[in-house]
Amino acid sequence: MKRLIFMGPPGAGKGTQAKIICDDLKIPQISTGEILRASIQAGKELGLKAKKYMDAGDLVPDEVVIGIIRERIVEPDCKNGFLLDGFPRTIEQAKALDEMLKELNRNLDVVLNLSVPEDELLKRLLERAKIEGRSDDNEETIKNRLNNYNQKTFPLIQYYREKGLLKEINGVGSIEQIAALIREGLK
Repeated sequence: MKRLIFMGPPGAGKGTQAKIICDDLKIPQISTGEILRASIQAGKELGLKAKKYMDAGDLVPDEVVIGIIRERIVEPDCKNGFLLDGFPRTIEQAKALDEMLKELNRNLDVVLNLSVPEDELLKRLLERAKIEGRSDDNEETIKNRLNNYNQKTFPLIQYYREKGLLKEINGVGSIEQIAALIREGLK
């Protein structure tokens, strides 16, 4: 059984690697954005609550996001584990997740952090913006996203390190090389 969190800055390759690892482990990838949209589409109470915030351009409060994640991880396909991608993003969210998992009699097995130097992240994100034709992803907005990550999400690395759950993965190399490092980290 594997219950894991995938962390790393924007451009680290979390989405690409999460798909590979989820296929390997036969567990679902739980992306916060995707489950929010699915909950809204299904007309669930928490989804409709989240929609009100999203429609107003506001961040969905942690308690609503945690509730939606709780609904998702008790579904049958999560029985053998799951991979959280993009959550938690703050210490407060991590503590709420810990509490929820404790209530469900579940625990995290590992938190994988893809480490990539900032200059490499900037290069990757600029290239991705060019390929996808996203004019809003320029150097200034990318640096702002990385700064937000460093301020809000980076502290989670120490939080999970202190819990003995963190495994650092070198996120530089080919997709296959990084996947092999992740597989090794999961042993």
